[in-house]
Amino acid sequence: MQNLTVGPPTRLILRFTVPLLIGNLFQHLYGFTDAAVVGRLLGWEALAAVGASGSLMFLLMGFSWGASAGLAIPVARAFGAGDDAGVRRAVSAGAYISAAIGAVVTVAGVVFARDLLRLLGTPPELIDMSATYLAITFAGAGVTVAYNFLASTIRALGDPTTPLYFLITSSLLNAVLVVLFVGGFGWGVAGAAAATIIAQGAAVAACLVLVRLRMPALHLTRGDWAAGRRALGEPARAGLPMGLQTSVIAIGGVVLQVAVNGLGATAVGAFTAAMRVDTLAVAPLGSFGVAMVTFVAQNRGAMQWRRIRLAAFRISVVATGVAVVLGLVLVVFAESIIGVFVGPDQHEVVAKARTYIVINGALYWVLALLFVLRNVVQAMGMSTVPTIAGALELVMRAAAGLVLVRYLGFAGAAWAAPLAWIGALVPVAFAWWRQRRLLLDRERLDDLPAGAAADAAT
Repeated sequence: MQNLTVGPPTRLILRFTVPLLIGNLFQHLYGFTDAAVVGRLLGWEALAAVGASGSLMFLLMGFSWGASAGLAIPVARAFGAGDDAGVRRAVSAGAYISAAIGAVVTVAGVVFARDLLRLLGTPPELIDMSATYLAITFAGAGVTVAYNFLASTIRALGDPTTPLYFLITSSLLNAVLVVLFVGGFGWGVAGAAAATIIAQGAAVAACLVLVRLRMPALHLTRGDWAAGRRALGEPARAGLPMGLQTSVIAIGGVVLQVAVNGLGATAVGAFTAAMRVDTLAVAPLGSFGVAMVTFVAQNRGAMQWRRIRLAAFRISVVATGVAVVLGLVLVVFAESIIGVFVGPDQHEVVAKARTYIVINGALYWVLALLFVLRNVVQAMGMSTVPTIAGALELVMRAAAGLVLVRYLGFAGAAWAAPLAWIGALVPVAFAWWRQRRLLLDRERLDDLPAGAAADAAT
């Protein structure tokens, strides 16, 4: 466990970010490995089938990903304030909410997978494989939700490194299993989905052992569980809006997926390959945002206003610089990277995927600012603003799917994400500008002598 309320803010956040960054890369390696193995061993049609399920997975599983990050905010805030009982209460409440989310996602995904694929206009030749992949993935949704909650909770106590070790091991296990199940046993896309569930189950088991052996602060008693049931309000207010933000964004992705499906299986395959590369590439940018949630929440609990303001500015600069470098690398090496997923003779797939990567890579700096500032605002308790930003992302992605794809074809789909980032950044940046002014006022009050500060506050 690590207290982020003392010490140089920038150095602390960067040290906290590095294991998160590596962890995010390995987290996304699940999808990257599945896509690479499926595309190479089963062909681009199977790759397209896995990709056709991506927007539905994001829609249902995305809620749990966002909610897990939000549920950790009360934990970090209580830890920063030195409230051990509050930490246990927030953890137990978050566990109840996570269990409910896992149950809903599992039932909805397993029961309605095929119907949802048809509703999205998935090419008929891809539906059977896509439905199989989705059904198995959602059958294990509880495992994914459990890992996200446990990892977020452990990070909220200032330990980003240990979940990283578990994630690396899990990712390597997934890589071995997907090759074995798909290439060795011939289980097709079902083998790729099963490999991911088993590997994540191993990570959940490791997290539980860690909590049992090394984290007494998370040893919950019967009284803590009872207190958690009575204290569901605060974690729900922090977690559910963040889950909703992700789901709202995902709805825009669903509309976009419908538009891409209408362009044919080749476009779906190119979109899948490009999205896998894009998701892996932006993982470092997302890591800065996750680190800021824990840092800001802990310092908010300790009322360290200057540290929050300085950290937001400095990490924004760092994240933007990293984004520019990432974008340049992808623009230069786009075709070589896409070649990992498809054979050398698939020129149309490669060309379309390259278009997507170049357009997105050139605007990664916008996404970097969005990640940092949105998480800072969320950790400060301003849950409404990120929700508005998510709604704007929905509008922009949906507009791209409904309008741009019709007139620009695949290039219109490539512009969907950058336009969504720009739309979401506007309200987030304005909210942070206002919040920054309030922080400056609080800093000035803190700098005054006790009597003068009391007079100024009144």
